[in-house]
Amino acid sequence: MIFSHKKIGEALNEFSQNVKPISLYRDAWNRLKKNKMAMLGMVVVSIYFIISLLAPILPFYNYADQELAHIYMPPSFKPAGEVRVQMREAYFSKLMAKEGRTEYTAVEKEELDNLRREAETNPVHKKVYIFGTDVLGRDLLTRVIYGGRISIGIGIVGTITAMLFGTFYGAIAGFIGGKTDNIMMRIVDVIYSLPYLMLVIVMMALFGGKSIFLLFIAIAMISWLDLARVVRGQIMSLKNSEFIEAARSAGAGTGRIIWKHLLPNIVGIIIVYSSLQLPTFIINEAFLSFLGLGVSAPMTSWGVLIDDGTKVMALYPWLLVIPALTMSLFIFCMNFLGDGLRDAFDPQAKNRL
Repeated sequence: MIFSHKKIGEALNEFSQNVKPISLYRDAWNRLKKNKMAMLGMVVVSIYFIISLLAPILPFYNYADQELAHIYMPPSFKPAGEVRVQMREAYFSKLMAKEGRTEYTAVEKEELDNLRREAETNPVHKKVYIFGTDVLGRDLLTRVIYGGRISIGIGIVGTITAMLFGTFYGAIAGFIGGKTDNIMMRIVDVIYSLPYLMLVIVMMALFGGKSIFLLFIAIAMISWLDLARVVRGQIMSLKNSEFIEAARSAGAGTGRIIWKHLLPNIVGIIIVYSSLQLPTFIINEAFLSFLGLGVSAPMTSWGVLIDDGTKVMALYPWLLVIPALTMSLFIFCMNFLGDGLRDAFDPQAKNRL
């Protein structure tokens, strides 16, 4: 009797060697690891997600705390008390140069002495503002992090809604076809025709005020439309394939064919499209916030911070530059990751990486 030592799940190649089969996802991961920009993007995006998720338990200042003695402080690693003294000294130096003086007046000396004394004795002035402060003396670092929680959260809500509802809707329409497909896609066309900005304005007028939940709902209402069309097209191109006919012959129902046979064959497209859509939702939120339709104070988002920064960018440029760079870095890295996923799931890209 001859016993085979070949392990289950392995096959023999032309040299009678055991070859372990590689799944689509494993193969895509191996190719993704070779894309340095995509991996860098994934690392940066992961850092953003971790910091945003753990922000409440990390040692940051409260995003709503105001310290009016620390308004408009520039980014620095020095304690706020020392920065106050340096800012006042710089102001007096300009005043002295303008008036042609070389020494401080008695009033100026007394004010500087008081500031130095407060810097040494008052614990409030021991705070360090790495990203500076805003018009109300709030820590910009904390506000950028909590603003990221809102902006990234909106992006995630839009992405999850698109993945779940858009995939389900498009798969049903594409597989059933006929009048059902026609009616379902006309509904998509009607929703698509609604002005997105007008929809948000009407919702805020009906429910009153600016609310983060209204932004969530508005983003979710339109986020699934594009993916539904993409999934429908892919399902229509696959539903007449031989493996689908075999599943029908075996007695598989509509739900099983869609869930077990069709969707696994387009999951790569869904993942890639969703990863590329997430930055779009964040940009939409920033655009709405820039128009004054974002979240209300004391909450904030990247769009709100950028809007606030544009009003004082001539005098305090860090209030615009820091949130804009933070959001731009995240969007760039998400696009790098999305491009990498697209190449990884594309069989034609195997020889390019």
